[in-house]
Amino acid sequence: MTRKLAVAVFPGFQILDAAGPIAAFEIAGRYQTGAYEIVVLAPGGGEVASSSGVKMTAEALGQGPYDTVMVAGGDGTRALPELAILVAWLRAIAPATRRMTSVCSGAYLLAEAGLLDGRRATTHWSRSDDFARRYPQVRLEPDRIFIRDEPVWTSAGITAGIDLALALIEDDLGADIALRTAQQLVVHQRRPGGQSQFSALLEMGGADGRFAALIGWARERLAEPLTVERLAAQAAMSPRNFARAFVAETGTTPAKAVERLRLEAARTQIEAGRAPIDQVAEAAGFGDPERMRRAFLRAFGQPPQALRRAARS
Repeated sequence: MTRKLAVAVFPGFQILDAAGPIAAFEIAGRYQTGAYEIVVLAPGGGEVASSSGVKMTAEALGQGPYDTVMVAGGDGTRALPELAILVAWLRAIAPATRRMTSVCSGAYLLAEAGLLDGRRATTHWSRSDDFARRYPQVRLEPDRIFIRDEPVWTSAGITAGIDLALALIEDDLGADIALRTAQQLVVHQRRPGGQSQFSALLEMGGADGRFAALIGWARERLAEPLTVERLAAQAAMSPRNFARAFVAETGTTPAKAVERLRLEAARTQIEAGRAPIDQVAEAAGFGDPERMRRAFLRAFGQPPQALRRAARS
């Protein structure tokens, strides 16, 4: 059985959003010959320039039928009115398509087409606040690498398109071929943790990176007491001036920043390893499992044990 996969692009798309998944599907096809037929589509067809200037050659939007449609993201999604033709095509093609999927900010196009209404979805962490304001009818989960809400799949930023492709391959061809594809790509078959582990240090470093070194220093000492006084001393500032400057630069208090770092470290260990919960809590600086459980409920809406079960399922 050959599954026809259409990758939809547009001027200003992120090239890795398209090229990464295409490579994954191509490699999977080496292990099961004829598994996929891949086409790149765009309004009007022809050469389409990515945000880097590198071009892909695309066919014009067609009537299908397609087994799976994957929409790339990229800076071009910031000009949604210019993508009205593509949005209308997505809306029209969806009923006859088994799976509608998006990479990164491609979720904007699915949302514009009404395909995410009432569904769980994710997008690039840096666009999450804007996405949530624009599409309150979508149940956005900004920390996820990808989300499946039948028959729609969405993924986080850029390289998460490869994670999504591997999940789709596993859904189609089984875990063994997905694993072999991941090994060939030299990536995790299932990446541990969520998007926050990749975004938080960048966000909390501040607009000019003033506290980036301090954040890195704290991250290496999570099991130790990290009071405002100790952080201020490391930054060579008085506690009062440090606290004010940190909030102004990062938008959060030092205490909340430390808790966020601890949450990310603990979640990665919870989802990727087998260490007992109490050991994870101690290593991440929470002190005891109950304190960590309450922090997880506030941040993720689930206790650590639930995240561990989900990661293993």
